[in-house]
Amino acid sequence: MYTQSPIFIFSALRWAAAAAAVFAAGCVNTPPAATAGANANASTGAAASGTTATAGGAPAAASRPAPVGSSVAGQARTFSTQLATYTSVSFDAVPGWARDDFSDSWPAFLGSCKVLTGRGAEWKDVCARALRVDSRNSTAIRAFFEQEFSAYQIRDDDRKPDGVVTGYFEPEIPGSRQYAAPFIYPVYGQPEDMLFADARKLPAGNGTVAARVEGRNVVVQSGLSTRDMGAPGLYALDLSAITRDTLDRKVRLRVEGKQLLPYYTREEIETKGAPNAKVLAFVSSATALYEMQIQGSGRIKLANGDIIRVAYAEQNGQPFRPTLAQASNGKPRSPVKVRGSSIELDLDDGDDDEDPGGTSTNTIRTRGFTLARPTASGAVVVPGRRTAGPVIGSGIKDPSYVFFKESTSPAGGPVGAFGVPLSAGRSIAVDPRSTPLGYPVFVSTRAPGTGAPMQRLTIAQDTGGAIRGAVRADYFFGNGQQAATNARRMKERGQLWILLPRGLAVASAAVSSAIRTRGGPAGAGLPQCLVPTEGVCVDD
Repeated sequence: MYTQSPIFIFSALRWAAAAAAVFAAGCVNTPPAATAGANANASTGAAASGTTATAGGAPAAASRPAPVGSSVAGQARTFSTQLATYTSVSFDAVPGWARDDFSDSWPAFLGSCKVLTGRGAEWKDVCARALRVDSRNSTAIRAFFEQEFSAYQIRDDDRKPDGVVTGYFEPEIPGSRQYAAPFIYPVYGQPEDMLFADARKLPAGNGTVAARVEGRNVVVQSGLSTRDMGAPGLYALDLSAITRDTLDRKVRLRVEGKQLLPYYTREEIETKGAPNAKVLAFVSSATALYEMQIQGSGRIKLANGDIIRVAYAEQNGQPFRPTLAQASNGKPRSPVKVRGSSIELDLDDGDDDEDPGGTSTNTIRTRGFTLARPTASGAVVVPGRRTAGPVIGSGIKDPSYVFFKESTSPAGGPVGAFGVPLSAGRSIAVDPRSTPLGYPVFVSTRAPGTGAPMQRLTIAQDTGGAIRGAVRADYFFGNGQQAATNARRMKERGQLWILLPRGLAVASAAVSSAIRTRGGPAGAGLPQCLVPTEGVCVDD
C-alpha cells in the first residue's frame, strides 16, 4: 500500500495554509481601502479621480488602462512575481517616513530620472513634474512622492517582510600601469572574444545544436543538425553545458575550434590568461582585486598619486560561488541558500564574524558575506608577459569573474549598474527581479555598530552577483576608510517599501491566481521580473 511521505504531507499542509492566508488577506486586484489622515488622498485619490495635484501645483497624469492581465500601481492592492509579493500600504504606515530628510535623496532621484524618462509615459510625466519641486524643501519633496507614487511593501516568497540589509563601498587599492612585482594581478577589461546568446531563443533540452556567430551574437540555426557542422561558419553548441537562468537571459560563450563553449571560469582565466581582454592596470593583491570585483567598482591608486576609477563592464557568465568562512561549529558564518545559479544571503541575527570590521587576516567581510581568504596566492598568467614566479593562481575558488571599464567620471560616486553615479547613503544595490533599477525604495533597518534606527528613502541604482533575494538591499556608503568600516560591519534585519508611479503596469499576474510553496511557484503565469527591462531583468 502506498503511503504519502512526511515531506508530501508537510507540503500539502503548507499549500493549504498559503491558500487560506491569501483568501483571508483579500489578495485580489482591487483598489486599496481609504486610509486616515492626509496620506489617504495620496494613496487612493489618483485612482478615484483620475488626476491629482503635484507638489508644484501641476496636474498629475491620469491612470492609464493596463494591458490585459497586468496589475496597475495605485489600483491593485497586491500582486506577485516568482520571488516577491507586493502589498499596498499608506505612507503613514511606513516607519520613519515622516522623519526622513527627503532633500538628501532628491539628487539621486533626479539622477535616475535621466534614465527613467525613456521608460514610458508614466515616468516621463513624473520626472517632468519633479523638476518643478524645490530641491531644498523636504516637505515639498515628501508631498511630491505621496502624490505621484503608491507605496508597496515587499515580502519574500514566504510572505515574510523581513530581509537582509548589508553595505558596500568603493575600495581603493594600490596599482600600476606596468607589469612588475609586486603588481602581478591584471585588472581586465571586457574580452573581445566574448559572445552572447539569448537564452530565450535557445531550444529546450540538453542536446547539441548548430549555430552561427553574427558579430558578438550567437544564433541557433533551425532545421540544421550536428551533421551539418562541416559547413563554413557553423559551430556546435552543447546546451547541457550552459547556464540559462541569468537575470538578463544572456549566455556568455567563446569559440574553441568548431565548438561554442561557456566563457572561461576564474581558474581558466588565471591559468591561461585572457588574450583578448585589455589590461587596465595591475594590482598587488589577488584578494583585494576579488573584493573589488564583488563591490563592482573601485579606485586604483598609482605611485604618482593618480587614480584610475573602474566600473563594472561584464561578467564571465559563471555563477557566484564564494568560499564561505566556517564558524567554530563547522557551519558557514554567513548562512546562505542557493537557487539555481544564484546564491542568496540568509538573515542571521547572531554575530557571524569574530571581526565585524572585516580586517581579519583569515577572512574577508564584504556585502554581508564572510569569505575565507585563500591559503596561498601566487602568480597568474598574463598574455605577453613573463610570469613573475610559478603559476599557481590566486587560490580563489569562485568561478565567477568580473571585467571592468575605466570610468569617465573623475568626480562624484562610482557609476552603478543603472548607469548613473551613486550617492553615498542614498543609493542602494538590489535584486532587479524584485526591485527595478532606478525606482525609489524606502528602507527601514539599523545602523551598523550603534543599532540606531536607520529609516530613509533610497534609490535603487545598482546590483551585483551577491545581491539576490526579494527583501534585499545593499547600502552604498561611499569611499574612504570610514565607509569601508561601516559597509563591512553592515548586516542587519530590514524591511523594504517600493514606490511605484500610479498607473504603471507591473507584474502580469495576481497573487490570487498562483499559490506557491517555498522555492518556486505552484501555478502558472508568475513572471520573474516586477518590471521587465532588457539587459537587466527579462522574462522568458
